[in-house]
Amino acid sequence: MTMSIFTNPSCFTLVLVSITLVLALARRFLRSKKPKDQLPPGPRGWPIIGNMVQMITNQPAHLWIHRVMEEMQTEIACFRFARFHVITVTSSKIAREVLREKDEVLADRSESYASDLISHGYKNISFSSYGENWKLMKKVMTTKLMSSTTLSKTIGYRNLEADNIITYVYNLCRLGSTMKPVNVRDTILTYSHAVMMRMMFGQRHFDEVTENGGLGPKEKEHMDAIYIALDCLFSFNLTNYIPFLRGWNVDKEEAHVREAVHIINRCNDPIIQERIHLWRKKGGKDMEEDWLDILITLKDDQGMPLFTFDEIRAQCKEFNIATIDNTMNNVEWTIAEMLNHPEILENATNELHMIVGKDRLVQESDIPQLNYIKACSRETFRLHPANVFMLHHVAREDTTLAGYFVPKGSQILVSRLGLGRNPKIWDEPNAFKPERHLDGHVENSLGTTLMEPEMRFVTFGTGRRSCPGTKVGASMTIMLLARLLQGFEWTLPHGQSQVELISAESNLFMAKPLLACAKPRLAQGLYPKIQT
Repeated sequence: MTMSIFTNPSCFTLVLVSITLVLALARRFLRSKKPKDQLPPGPRGWPIIGNMVQMITNQPAHLWIHRVMEEMQTEIACFRFARFHVITVTSSKIAREVLREKDEVLADRSESYASDLISHGYKNISFSSYGENWKLMKKVMTTKLMSSTTLSKTIGYRNLEADNIITYVYNLCRLGSTMKPVNVRDTILTYSHAVMMRMMFGQRHFDEVTENGGLGPKEKEHMDAIYIALDCLFSFNLTNYIPFLRGWNVDKEEAHVREAVHIINRCNDPIIQERIHLWRKKGGKDMEEDWLDILITLKDDQGMPLFTFDEIRAQCKEFNIATIDNTMNNVEWTIAEMLNHPEILENATNELHMIVGKDRLVQESDIPQLNYIKACSRETFRLHPANVFMLHHVAREDTTLAGYFVPKGSQILVSRLGLGRNPKIWDEPNAFKPERHLDGHVENSLGTTLMEPEMRFVTFGTGRRSCPGTKVGASMTIMLLARLLQGFEWTLPHGQSQVELISAESNLFMAKPLLACAKPRLAQGLYPKIQT
């Protein structure tokens, strides 16, 4: 998105004017002189603005950042963008220091136009500052919404959509030729969005029901807006580091995120408002049925509603964003890699035949035994993460990392890509080899899991600010992958010998949606009727 700065002359002029303003005004933002202690190594920068020019002229910035680190042969680097020190990490040892030893010291979040707008003023768990309000939200998430009790109560929703998705693909095969390619990404998004909607709102669609099991127009619009918001959250742009420019739409990105948030609110808010009225004005329902019910019915010590409307809508928007990208990205890349490695695809389907068979559909209860399929998913998380960096961690006070000085307010970026492809950690780091996760280093009494406590790569995050929905996210990912592999024989389209494994620039999703041919491999009666 930020490439538009340079293709639009007037916008580029505004950027240059803005940088001039920064040169004149930034001194009042700087709290002190250059720290006396040694910062991590980094590229030489300009006075006052630091490395801002390099960041703007080297898009996408994440490629430039990693290239600089490789040239400097360092696994920790410091970039200065105006008054902000941005410290990047590609070492598992230093990542463990960030997320374990210095976890509390580095527990704050950075502010940006996108995160402010998406979270309605930092009112959700991901973007709120570390403090009592955040601790309250974290407690609610872990003990209420993501508790074993709640996840058990909502397993029916997840099973329903696991049934729907294989029937959706089965119907696509029946409507045309079994050799007609299926858009695998659209299939995954249909499942991910439907599960998220069921668990959050207790319904699959916003209004119009689709009979074929796919997304309706409003769901597609909602999904597109979620992905625009995600791109804006993880982008490097001028206003992230020059706060007084926020609201001017300098790089055109603010207009994109405003429109995306407007669309999400237009979809979500009527459901939230109606449900609040039901619970707080009309006596509610017999029982809490979904995440929204729980958020609305929680009370404080005085018996008053624990969360305001804005806090509820902010948290629902976080559910929208957090439950989509990892599952979509992981399953699409995994199937793509399997198509390029038929022996891996065969090993995965053989495991399903041995553990589950062909007389019933795979269930969540089978997941602990599907070690090879989980190893494939782990390998995809290592090699093809959804985003380059984890969400920012911000230093709440002066501290150190790897012996280097880290000033208060520094942003710490742990590189998912850098960890997963670090040649000091992994042999053949660019090769897709699921067996590397079955060598005994990740085994325990429960078998292979998606978690990686040693921070050799990142799945759903870890540490104090980790994703509280790790368990449900892992279940969604493995269930979808297992159902698609069990239900269909996947092959490349006619005339194609390999899938082109190229990442997008703004994120690390596949640059083009995966197309593959699906042929049903189970008895017709095992593909249930679509339930809307």
